[in-house]
Amino acid sequence: MQVESLDVFRTVARYGSITAAARTLGYTQSAVSRQIAMLEAQTSTRLFDRQARGVALTDEGRCLLPHAEAILDRLATARRDLDALRGLGGGQLRVGAFPTALAALVPWALAAFGQAHPEVTLSLVEGRTPALLERLRAGDADVAVVSAPPGQPIDATRFSLHHLLDEHLMVAVPAGHRLSRQRTVRLADLTEDPFIAGSATAEDTLMRVSLPPGFSPRIGIVTADWTAKLGCVAAGLGVALIPALAARAAPAGVTLLRLHSDDAPVRQIFAATAARRSRPPAIARLLTHLDRAVQHLSLP
Repeated sequence: MQVESLDVFRTVARYGSITAAARTLGYTQSAVSRQIAMLEAQTSTRLFDRQARGVALTDEGRCLLPHAEAILDRLATARRDLDALRGLGGGQLRVGAFPTALAALVPWALAAFGQAHPEVTLSLVEGRTPALLERLRAGDADVAVVSAPPGQPIDATRFSLHHLLDEHLMVAVPAGHRLSRQRTVRLADLTEDPFIAGSATAEDTLMRVSLPPGFSPRIGIVTADWTAKLGCVAAGLGVALIPALAARAAPAGVTLLRLHSDDAPVRQIFAATAARRSRPPAIARLLTHLDRAVQHLSLP
């Protein structure tokens, strides 16, 4: 059955007249009659009884009518939903982000997107980059803000990458620290200081920095939470390496210093989507808001 024939059938049934249906649809009477005849041939039944004044549904026609109306109504709903999706008047957007990106970058972009497109349902999940990339592959997320340390590029054959920024590493020291007036420090300058870190293992703790010869960091307190690390620094319990995106959360009593480029890797931050999948308008619009958020960030 063709949609056009069902629409003609419903209109004739509504008006009880081929002439009125033709006028409403903008067809000729012969075109309406042909559509009804074609539908009757396809259903092998008579749908209307021809009367002196118009037509009346047969029992078969009354049986078919609710099915025709249901099909046409569902198609109309589908068209409206697709139009809303294209115009960002509906749908959903599932966003993932690694923890430090949630400290400043992603929330501002989501807030701006939500204000501009309130009909789009937003959801957000936090995770580390490998888990977020797996969610993209599985179709459980639409876009994810991820990080790529030096020497560990993200597979561009499996993911489409939109570069957002290059992030430097900072050193958080207590206010009044002997190095607090310097803008840039070396790891070797921190030999005397206990480190507040996320792991007791130096390689994991110091975020893949290039350890100078003979340098063995002294791990004082182990905590993975950035707020806790900065709080311990503010209390004078040690120093900590902090990604620039997390540095905005630094409380009073913490001074942020740039780690020398010879010691600190620069990691790239991307908005990733699954490769070879269509990019709906909502993703393109979110990327615009992420770019704007980057421009307005005052990273140390």
